Amino acid sequence: MFREEYAIVLDFLPMGYASSYKKEAIAQALGEKYFTLLELSVKPGVKLSLRDRVYIGKEKRDKIQYIKGKLDFSRLTATARNELRDVVNEMVEQREKEFVDFFNKAGPITIRQHSLELLPGVGKKHMFDILDEREKKNFESFKEISERINLMPDPKRVIVDRILEELQGNCKYYLFVKNPKIKRP
Repeated sequence: MFREEYAIVLDFLPMGYASSYKKEAIAQALGEKYFTLLELSVKPGVKLSLRDRVYIGKEKRDKIQYIKGKLDFSRLTATARNELRDVVNEMVEQREKEFVDFFNKAGPITIRQHSLELLPGVGKKHMFDILDEREKKNFESFKEISERINLMPDPKRVIVDRILEELQGNCKYYLFVKNPKIKRP
């Protein structure tokens, strides 16, 4: 089971949803490690700001009362959607080594498809160029990937775009987002 320890606030609704009869403070957030969209119940009296980092792990929480559950992309508020790209971009920047390692270690998914091809703008030619270059020497940064692969789209943007695509939940394969789909009875 994948559990998030921290989340980044995408939107804070101090009075909850307008359509809800129960008026409780709600935060829509993105899990920091597995990119899980979450709905959080905020403790009474606590005020959150956009992009606040909040603890949601098993230990005593200072700002979050409980995790209401996973949040479907379609239920994000306009504010949360507007914040999402920038928040994901910052997370990818902070975890650059992890995502560069993806370029260094990615393998085939099926006999006919490689996981690198799931990245937006990366087709067979870029995939073969990446595989050839990483055989010579592992990549160390997004900048180095751009320099060594001719006409490669911005590697950081490619990763961000793929994460956003996966968060929408319509992918056959998931590279970075864990359990994006909400199970409905």
